[in-house]
Amino acid sequence: MSAADAIAVVVVTYQSAEELAGLAPTLLPQLREDDELTIVDNASSDGTADAARTLCPSARVIETGANLGFAGGTVVGVAQTQAPLLLFLNPDCRPDPNCLARLREAAAAHPGWGAWQALVLLEDGRVNTSGNVIHYLGIGWAGNCNRPLAELPAGDRQVTGPSGAAMVVRRADWLAVGGMSPEFFMYSEDLDLGLRLWLAGRGVGIAAAARVTHGYEFDKGPYKWFWMERNRWRMVLSVYPAPLLALVAPALLAAELGLLVVAARQRWLRAKLRAQAAAIADLPRTIVRRRSVQRTRAIGAAEFARHLTASLDSPYLTAAHSPWLRIPQALYWKLVRATLAALAR
Repeated sequence: MSAADAIAVVVVTYQSAEELAGLAPTLLPQLREDDELTIVDNASSDGTADAARTLCPSARVIETGANLGFAGGTVVGVAQTQAPLLLFLNPDCRPDPNCLARLREAAAAHPGWGAWQALVLLEDGRVNTSGNVIHYLGIGWAGNCNRPLAELPAGDRQVTGPSGAAMVVRRADWLAVGGMSPEFFMYSEDLDLGLRLWLAGRGVGIAAAARVTHGYEFDKGPYKWFWMERNRWRMVLSVYPAPLLALVAPALLAAELGLLVVAARQRWLRAKLRAQAAAIADLPRTIVRRRSVQRTRAIGAAEFARHLTASLDSPYLTAAHSPWLRIPQALYWKLVRATLAALAR
């Protein structure tokens, strides 16, 4: 039987042969005998699966035969493992030599956490993400992205959402909330999982001493905006408790008009319209999903809302930094929080 801190590492790949060459020598020396390594390849055409077998001979390599996306790949990988801790690691990450040890220590140090992440750094040493931030409109981004490492507070702490680039989830909690949702395909699946863990009464945090370097670059291509916007609606409509959803509904609808303008200016309007159409077409399935998610709810709407923010300090939302937008939406969120608090009394 595996120890309580044994780790099943799941790496989902797509056209990742070169990236695995950087991951393997930094990851393999940290694995114990009771750990597992599973590499799930989503129908790569660059020889990723063969490279995985050569570079990681002890790994279980699964070829899905189709591109299931990151979310679908994680589900396939987890199903083939047994260790109590699940570590999802992007193939373009390089964990520091003591990263897995620090992640194991967090399991014992924070028994109330259902998930936690390593501190993810850019290749130049700046922060990639110290935990995902989620606005009450469902827009999420990498916390403290591009900031110097020295500016971050020391020590472990809670965060709203874990980054899927280097994230540990307890198997028991993964199973309790249903894991990642394959229908998300890619983008925002980690935001969704983090919020569902909070909804179920489990914590999410960052093990600050565990660090990985990530070959990250924000791609603003239309395909990314499509998945981010489509999945944002699926997450909000299924995860937000009913009182919160009712109170933010006017802001959500108003924001859609603003996002159409932004999308037109930034040349991803077609992707935005496709995302809206997909969200509407998916409503029946989203309603079914909502019933399932809400059955796991262990906290009230007011407590859940504490994990969301009215801040718009994302480096990717520069159009929303105007005080004409920032101040009214912050005041609206104050009113929502006050109303939820009153309802909870």
